[in-house]
Amino acid sequence: MSSSAAEHLSPSEGFFDALPLLEHERDAFDVTRFRPAPDDWALAVTDIVDSTGAVARGRHKTVNFVAAMGIAGLRNLCAPTRIPFLFGGDGAVVMVPPSKVAAARAELARVRGQSRRDFDLVLRAGLVTVETLRRFDCDLLVGRFEPTPGNSFGVFLGGGVRVLEDAVRGRGNAELGRLAAIPESLDDGEPVNLEGLSCRWDTLHSSQETMLTMIVRGNTDLREIYCEVLRLAGPEAEIRPVSLNTLRARWPPTGFMLEARARRRGGSLLAWTARVLAETLLARVVLACGKPIGGFDPQRYRSEIVTNTDFCMHDETLCFVIDCPLAAADAIKMYLADTAPKRGLRYGIHLSETALMTCLVTAPADSLHVHFVDGGGGGYTSASKSLKA
Repeated sequence: MSSSAAEHLSPSEGFFDALPLLEHERDAFDVTRFRPAPDDWALAVTDIVDSTGAVARGRHKTVNFVAAMGIAGLRNLCAPTRIPFLFGGDGAVVMVPPSKVAAARAELARVRGQSRRDFDLVLRAGLVTVETLRRFDCDLLVGRFEPTPGNSFGVFLGGGVRVLEDAVRGRGNAELGRLAAIPESLDDGEPVNLEGLSCRWDTLHSSQETMLTMIVRGNTDLREIYCEVLRLAGPEAEIRPVSLNTLRARWPPTGFMLEARARRRGGSLLAWTARVLAETLLARVVLACGKPIGGFDPQRYRSEIVTNTDFCMHDETLCFVIDCPLAAADAIKMYLADTAPKRGLRYGIHLSETALMTCLVTAPADSLHVHFVDGGGGGYTSASKSLKA
């Protein structure tokens, strides 16, 4: 960045980097470690239209991939500035600094267009500054969940995410929805930089019996709910659904065409397909050998994947996936059925034998890579449908 450009940066540009670190999931329930978002940052949300229908047609992996495209595009746009982001299975939440707000609006228009052209999915997208959002009787507090150094996710409180999501989906404040709207004319057809976005790992199979995907929503102590669910899951449960036992790589990976379409950036799809296949074959060989090559240690990389997975919490909503025994899943269902009416909670649960993982890899040799997990067979989409019902 030139010195003249740096002189015009807002003092709030380093806001996310300066936040207290939340190193464990339980830290995300400590409201004293959240900070108000600066007025000149902007909040963006995306959401796939009829994700339930797409999942029913066997397109769950594509839904997850397209949901992560907004994160990848805006993260690459804002680099090297670190930004908060949150993955929701069929959508995403991202914040961008003031110097990138106008560019982010155009980039989201391109992501929306590419989702339709390359993946035949309709994506809703909206963006407003935090100052604008606060005029609609809500706030935005941000926490920085960083399970390993340099790999950060955003968690949010204050109601701002929920209010903006409702407006963008057309069931909230119509004026806010109008202000957040992104014109189709901003999509100039330029390809989005989705470098690093991939889904090269095989489907994660439960090592405990079932992958439990849960969404809990309500104005109550969600930390207590979370801790009780983990207690009921038992000592054998994997808090994260990714483990060294569940990580499997195959060649060619089932999602290689998603990556080829995402990365071609206007080039030949055939050429990019060949390139992705060559890269994934090389990666498969390196991982199978298990020996360090240059600065890349495949054994360390596998271990980091286990810890570098997302944790989804915003406003009065908590979402997570765990690997647990079937008996524990039944106990969790009974606990929520009994607790929810007393606490004013709504919840949705989905059980499956598998989970899916989408990856955003910046620099694997430098341990910079994050991973988004969704329960198999619908995961968050199915749990959300159950919650709404």
